[in-house]
Amino acid sequence: MTISKTTFINYTRCPRYCSLDNIKKERLNADITYKEYQDEEKFDKLLELISGMYDEDEEGNDIDLIDKIDPQLEAMLDYYKQVEIETAKIVKKTFKGNSIFAIDTKDQKCFTFTKNGLKYLCYLDIYNENDTDINIIEVKATTSNKYMKLSSSHPNQPRHSIWTRINNINYLKDELENCNIEDYMPLKKYQDQRSKLLNRYKLGKYIYDIAVQRYFIENAIAQNKELTTNKKINYYLAVLNHEYIFDGTYEDNKPIYNTDDNGNELITFFNVTKLVEELHNVVATDDKLLEEHLTNLDASPCKLGPYCEYKTKNQCKFFNTICGSMIPKKNSSLNYIKNGQGFVKEDGTRIKGLELINEGYINMLDIPENWITRKTHHLQRDALIKETPYINKEKLKLGLEQLEYPIYHLDFETFPCPVPRFKGEWPYIQSPFEFSLHIENAPGICDNDKDNFVFLAKSHEDEREELIKAMLKYMDPNKGTLFAQNVAFEKGRIKELASIFPKYKEDLLKLYKRGFDLLWLVDTNSKMYEELGYEEEDAKVFNFYDKRLSGSFSIKKTLPVFSDLSYANLDVKNGTEAIVEYANYPKMSKEEFNFKYQALITYCKQDTWAMVVILEALRKLIKEK
Repeated sequence: MTISKTTFINYTRCPRYCSLDNIKKERLNADITYKEYQDEEKFDKLLELISGMYDEDEEGNDIDLIDKIDPQLEAMLDYYKQVEIETAKIVKKTFKGNSIFAIDTKDQKCFTFTKNGLKYLCYLDIYNENDTDINIIEVKATTSNKYMKLSSSHPNQPRHSIWTRINNINYLKDELENCNIEDYMPLKKYQDQRSKLLNRYKLGKYIYDIAVQRYFIENAIAQNKELTTNKKINYYLAVLNHEYIFDGTYEDNKPIYNTDDNGNELITFFNVTKLVEELHNVVATDDKLLEEHLTNLDASPCKLGPYCEYKTKNQCKFFNTICGSMIPKKNSSLNYIKNGQGFVKEDGTRIKGLELINEGYINMLDIPENWITRKTHHLQRDALIKETPYINKEKLKLGLEQLEYPIYHLDFETFPCPVPRFKGEWPYIQSPFEFSLHIENAPGICDNDKDNFVFLAKSHEDEREELIKAMLKYMDPNKGTLFAQNVAFEKGRIKELASIFPKYKEDLLKLYKRGFDLLWLVDTNSKMYEELGYEEEDAKVFNFYDKRLSGSFSIKKTLPVFSDLSYANLDVKNGTEAIVEYANYPKMSKEEFNFKYQALITYCKQDTWAMVVILEALRKLIKEK
């Protein structure tokens, strides 16, 4: 049997993954086909792209997280290829020497070795060799931001990253000569931040990935004497530089990613050589586990844990259907609002997350009542037990009174491209290509058709300025309320447009300041309600809760509670599909384009109409006896 890097990572998750993957004894002697390897690699790359596309809300939940990868998402792979191509260019500039690089996997540098009847195989994104070193570069379509955010400081001092960038390569501070970490932060805080890079199920995911690659390479060299080298082998993670700003240079209508005005390259490198060395024993141990799992093929249940990667883009494919199938889709013990810290048991120990499921606390009401300490959690339980919604009419009424008319119900559709496409953009900027606007001139006075205005880009040309003009044509920056579900997203796009197009900055920032979130009415905004006279505890409590919300205030949960509006019959049903349809513009026939263009308009229009409907439903709630 052939063990690819992806297979190794998956088969060492937990004891039962191998068996659940339908491994048969006769397959242990089978070789992997090139198509199978390509399919694995393609799936991984799509997961990376999706991970970069989506932000998280204030509760850490993915916005518009899809359950599976739609085949149409493959249109996004062209952007991944562009990331790889641009990386190869910057590798040549940074490391010199000669590189082996190819978009087609079969033309990449490959290392193999055999052990106990298993063949281990890995292809390298970029293999670079110069006079003194061999550089192994793994390309990931993520950004540098999450790594540079690993930072700390001394009290009342500016924060410093644990990384230092020198000539576009980021080095850990403890690897630099004459670098005294205590000059930047306490050593203990540095070590705490650094240790996060060694957790394979969180921030250290790609570091572990490269550590597996190193394990394959070193074993291949040891087994094949022809590969022996006296050169030092270095390992690098290549990612998109979140600080890079595209200057708008094009040749033949294609962007040219020059070094930006601040000296940033599109791609930056993290030297992870020492980190992957530290993970060597971990990977070697995992290799033994892999052999055990393949030999035993034990499909019996095991405890849920971090290896399930629950509610992340990398969640185990067997979680929903098999391992976590006992978790109810609604009102499980995991659906208590903002409960990342879990509960404190009678003996003083804390239990949280999947540990609750492992110990049999599966449903919301399985949690002992004496564990409940938060008012919001008591109210959730009461709404479930009594099957009666909770509503604080006085607080909701006060929130509604803060709205100034006209209300501009606004929703953007954006294209979070890995590589910036237009001047002033950066990697994964949420670049607006569509907006829908419903204008409510007085309470309840809004027509779905007559009071709706939509702008949708007709091409992949830069139509951002036309979008701004259309917005300002219909929205008066000097009056009214900018209204949205998760308004921080809309405000963020407006602020970005203001910085890129200074001509419209004054009016756009006026709109920005008029933002109001639908969630402040259904859920809460503790700061606002405290300013309106509520005590801190009451200000933190949601204004409305129904058992059907199951611990979430997302639009997908709130809309069915207040309306019979549905996205089920729409041709474009969610934000992911909207991104894909826009991405596929150049590949569409004229007839298909016209159909999809209208489908995008209909979808975005429904998003803003849904807010109008929910707002009216809230007004009616406070009038009910």
